[in-house]
Amino acid sequence: MYTLDKNQIISRKDNKNKFSIAHSQVKVFNQKETHECNEATYNCTTGYLEAIVAIERSLLSFDRRFKSYQEILQILGKTCKVSHIYAFENNLADNGGLIMSLQAEWYFQDISTKIDNHPWQNLSYTKFLPHWLSLLVRGEIFFEKVAEFSEIQRQILGLEGIHTLLFLPIIAKGNFVGFIRLDSCVATQNWDAKEIAFLQAVAGMLSLAHEHLLVDKALQTVISQTQDCAANLENLVQERTAELHREIAERKRIQTELEKSLSLQCATLESTADGILVVDSQGNIAGFNQKFLQMWRIPEQLIASGNYRTALRLAMKQLEAPRQYLTTIRELHLNPDLQIYDAIAFKDGRVFERYSQPQSIGGNIVGRVWSFRDVTAHKLAEAKICHQALHDLLTNLPNRVLFNERLSQALARAQKSGSKLAVCFLDLDRFKTINDTLSHAIGDKLLQSVAQRLRQCLRDGDTIARWGGDEFTLLLPDIKDTKEVTQIQERILAAFKPVFNIENYQLHISPSIGIALYPLHGQDAETLIKHADAAIYIVKSQGRNNYQFYHSAINSDSSELLILENSLHYALERQEFEIYYQPQVNSTTGEITKIEALLRWRHLQLGLIPPEKFIPLAEETGLILSIGEWVLQTACTQNKFWQDTLGLPRLSVAVNLSARQFQQPNLVNIVKQVLSTTQLNPQCLELEITESIAMKNVEFTQKVLSELYELGVSISIDDFGTGYCSLSYLKNFPIHCLKIDRSFVRDLSEDRYDAAITTAIIALAHGLKLAVVAEGVETEEQRNLLQVLDCELMQGYLFSRPLSTEDTTILLGQSKSCRVNTSFLFA
Repeated sequence: MYTLDKNQIISRKDNKNKFSIAHSQVKVFNQKETHECNEATYNCTTGYLEAIVAIERSLLSFDRRFKSYQEILQILGKTCKVSHIYAFENNLADNGGLIMSLQAEWYFQDISTKIDNHPWQNLSYTKFLPHWLSLLVRGEIFFEKVAEFSEIQRQILGLEGIHTLLFLPIIAKGNFVGFIRLDSCVATQNWDAKEIAFLQAVAGMLSLAHEHLLVDKALQTVISQTQDCAANLENLVQERTAELHREIAERKRIQTELEKSLSLQCATLESTADGILVVDSQGNIAGFNQKFLQMWRIPEQLIASGNYRTALRLAMKQLEAPRQYLTTIRELHLNPDLQIYDAIAFKDGRVFERYSQPQSIGGNIVGRVWSFRDVTAHKLAEAKICHQALHDLLTNLPNRVLFNERLSQALARAQKSGSKLAVCFLDLDRFKTINDTLSHAIGDKLLQSVAQRLRQCLRDGDTIARWGGDEFTLLLPDIKDTKEVTQIQERILAAFKPVFNIENYQLHISPSIGIALYPLHGQDAETLIKHADAAIYIVKSQGRNNYQFYHSAINSDSSELLILENSLHYALERQEFEIYYQPQVNSTTGEITKIEALLRWRHLQLGLIPPEKFIPLAEETGLILSIGEWVLQTACTQNKFWQDTLGLPRLSVAVNLSARQFQQPNLVNIVKQVLSTTQLNPQCLELEITESIAMKNVEFTQKVLSELYELGVSISIDDFGTGYCSLSYLKNFPIHCLKIDRSFVRDLSEDRYDAAITTAIIALAHGLKLAVVAEGVETEEQRNLLQVLDCELMQGYLFSRPLSTEDTTILLGQSKSCRVNTSFLFA
């Protein structure tokens, strides 16, 4: 006996009415029919829907009489293609038991009828096969194979000539009121999911019809008994009728949703990205989707013809290892319950993931489902990711990880063979200036060009890697002596001499190279890399653009630079920076017109670090940006304090800008923000840039200076005369002051050329309506000569050394009441 729903099948295990429940997946659509008989499936579904509509039309006049039942049974019989259909309703026996009452029957024209004296008329449920009652009461559809009955049961129940019985319970208002029995006399009939869904819908409609009759009967009784409540009963009838219509509408909605679901599930197989193949237990193809044919490039007509061997041969020709594939097939044939998950490769480079599992019904393996997924792109992406994990994305050179692997391998070979190798650390000189000035895009292209030239300088078997930023590492295995290493370094230096043409820019750049030899300078990778890196510091301190072999004395010099560089990262946070101030004085009146802010670094352990030692480090590391912004903020804040507390509203402060500061794109916004937060008048701030900075990118300089000029900030050219400023550009720069470099002032009284240059600068400034300041004035003779040359603004030890904030406050307080004594040197 089998109950027919979407989740379970109840099967008879023996003749003693023992039952067990076995889970089995109900196929929403038969896979073979889905792919080979799409049109037939559509017609079948349409037939069910037409039958439901016809039954619904018959139910409109349903009154439980023979004729109304017979119309419905006829539709069911023709739709389900069965031999007999009977309609039974339940009655109560005299003893209170439940008995069957035959209401109507329908039979196929070629099948003999058994309506007369039917053995089931008034048959007791509890007397024969009472387990039917428990299933019917629960509203479960089930079917019986008559062959599984005993001979006595078949005789008593009148089942001769019948192969299959299917029971369709009718439940009204939660009560079991009867059932429909469908007999198959031609052959044993199996019922698929669509037929069950159809029968469930019919059962629901019959249940609703019985409920409707019960409702009508109840209404008639109420009407006859309560004539005085007719109006209320009429409203109640209308409400109940509306409820019934809503239920019918809900049934229709469910039917529509079911149709959509069937269509969706049918389309799902075709819309999946995987190729699906289903074979039966004999190895014949039972179903597939179009994706499978596309992936395996098999003509559909070849599959449809049933020539599976030819299709298999066509598929095998495409594989890289067809014998291995066939071995897997044989193994599955011997072990049909196995699952496999692996990958197969094709001759054209494609790779498929393959998954296969057995298909079971009722615990018996009836076939196998294969799925294939094209993972070619995924495998290529994995290979690309693996390459990217070991290579630099910009230059495609090996990265630090791959370099270390190769170095470890080379060291192992060298230790085994007793050979030598060299590790080189290469750094590009002043690359950061180019990168920050001309944009990172230009810097990236320059790095790519550098990598290309470096490759051409090396031997086969050598390794060049990008260590990070503008740093490269070289591995030179199997070297004979230092001369061979030197020849390679000379080739590298020579390769950097030609100009690099990057997007209309002609760029000159040089390398600094440190070299460590195995086994002379280290036995392991870490030591060799550290010593090669240390050797670079010596190259940089000696003017760059060279190479240097490591030696033991290098450690002390490089260690000091390394300590300073590391400490510089935390100096601002630890408040180790100080600002000293040096006044600019009108030498005639003694009035202090301006003070220049000068940065000092007082290291907690090393004491005062000279600016010429830490400023280049700050420039190279990029820390100058944050340090410079702190100097600007602090100097403006202090100047505003002096203006307010000492009554010096016109006092100005001068702040130097480094090359990297001037090139940063948000410089103007930083200055604007500082002036806003400190409330300092823009006219009381002077920014100093050197001649070299101004001429590095004239168009950019003119743009930035114009924006600063619009803010009201003063601009001065520092160290004027030492650079290469073009007078044609100078007249177009919105500047306010020229500062004569101290190198011209120092020998002013002894060197007639310095005197001539100083005279020319003063005349040029006056001609351009610019102020002029002489730096480095230390003697009365220098001051007198400058006054004769009409230069009144001076700065130097003659007037004051750079002072701390406290001493500058005292000096400014004194200068308010009396002019600065020009013969007194402030310590």
